[in-house]
Amino acid sequence: MINDTLKVFAGNSNPSLTKQICDYLKIPLGDITCKRFSDGEIYLKINENIRGVDVFIVQSTHPPADNLFELLLMIDAAKRASADRVTAVIPYFGYARQDKKDEPRVPISSKLIANLLTTAGADRILTLDLHTDQIQGFFDIPADHLYATPIIVDYLSKANLKDFTIVSPDPGGTKRARGLARRLGGLPLAVIDKRRPRPNEAYIVNVVGEVHGRNTLLVDDIIDTAGTITGAVKALKKNGAQKIYAWCTHPVLSDNAKKKLRESPIEKLFVTNTIPLSWKFNRLKVLSVAPLLGEAIRRIHANESVSSLFIE
Repeated sequence: MINDTLKVFAGNSNPSLTKQICDYLKIPLGDITCKRFSDGEIYLKINENIRGVDVFIVQSTHPPADNLFELLLMIDAAKRASADRVTAVIPYFGYARQDKKDEPRVPISSKLIANLLTTAGADRILTLDLHTDQIQGFFDIPADHLYATPIIVDYLSKANLKDFTIVSPDPGGTKRARGLARRLGGLPLAVIDKRRPRPNEAYIVNVVGEVHGRNTLLVDDIIDTAGTITGAVKALKKNGAQKIYAWCTHPVLSDNAKKKLRESPIEKLFVTNTIPLSWKFNRLKVLSVAPLLGEAIRRIHANESVSSLFIE
């Protein structure tokens, strides 16, 4: 019985997604207590026997930092309870945007987080749409890096994408946008030449590609302050684009991002539930990554290939 050999546990960062994953796998959600002592320290206990069990812990590591620390404690608890294997399922891998030492006296945050997860006792990592692909190489344990592209492809394939151009909001996202354009039947591609003078600030320089008179779909991995995406919308409108849609995997939406998006002329904003979102916005469509992560968990548990899920 899969129930006896596979357990999926949720931290506090995204319990609703974990429940959806368990529903996909047709197993009960693992029983765990994660609360606070009176001074704010995290108290954690796994409330069922997991000796010799294949354990998957689902936890995104968006702020606050307690989400990351909860994950580390859950991994440690599972290892000390003699789990056969512990896989950290991280739908949104936070602290990923400092992935290189590109100026003096800065950390390589994503490498540090990879080291912390390994030291805590994780045997494997399963994550989705890392900010840069190179982060996968920071792990000294197996790391499966999935892409959310099939989710938006499945949704949009039911629509009539007439006169559409796929747009990357910066040169770094060209590979992602090209992959989506290919999977949607070979749609044209455009790229926005963006300059970033400092973190969380961007200004648009030029639009490379034909967007005049066409509908467009902006494609990005993260929307944080929404400066990049709303600046891209303005550039597309200035260059004669018609209806403008946007898609991102991780809706961080910090600072006044929601206000910017609400005031922008975006026709529809597509996001996933890697980060829980309670925002009420009539132009927002949330697509679930539970089937993708659930299938990956099933295949990893069964020692089957997950390579067919690595489609960008």
